[in-house]
Amino acid sequence: MRPEIKAAIEALLFASGERVAEGDLMELLQLGKTDLEHIMQEMIEDYHDSGRGIQVLKLDDGYIMATKAEYSVMVSQLIKPVSRRLSPAALETLAVIAYQQPVGKAEIEQIRGVRSDRVLTNLMEKGLIKEVGRKPIPGRPLLYGTTHEFLKVFSLSHLDELPRPKNGEENLE
Repeated sequence: MRPEIKAAIEALLFASGERVAEGDLMELLQLGKTDLEHIMQEMIEDYHDSGRGIQVLKLDDGYIMATKAEYSVMVSQLIKPVSRRLSPAALETLAVIAYQQPVGKAEIEQIRGVRSDRVLTNLMEKGLIKEVGRKPIPGRPLLYGTTHEFLKVFSLSHLDELPRPKNGEENLE
């Protein structure tokens, strides 16, 4: 039964092309969390140890099938992805959001000292941030947080993997 489950997971991850949540896999495959985690760890190791050009990665509370790093240049020549180049202002804003989330536009602008409307729009268009709710104060301003795409772009499995500021640097928290 295990090879069939692995084949089904492989098909789901491949067809999705995006992160598939653990809960969705458990529901579709009628598996418990522990069983799924064991099978996924086996698959991660199988793909890592084989001579394949793809891998299975744990990404936050889900899994994704991705190209191995050593083939990324070749794949990018074929696909020619849309540039994800970020301006210094975008990186600064993204850092504030990543470390402070959920955070409102007013707090972002207070930390940065400049207006951030355009940068926020660009980061949302790139799929790196999203609206995560509203602040419970008069006017109910939007709150922003990072997305799974943010984790993927910066090769993080979870936000806990963000680097901590070094001594002497301004702490965002």
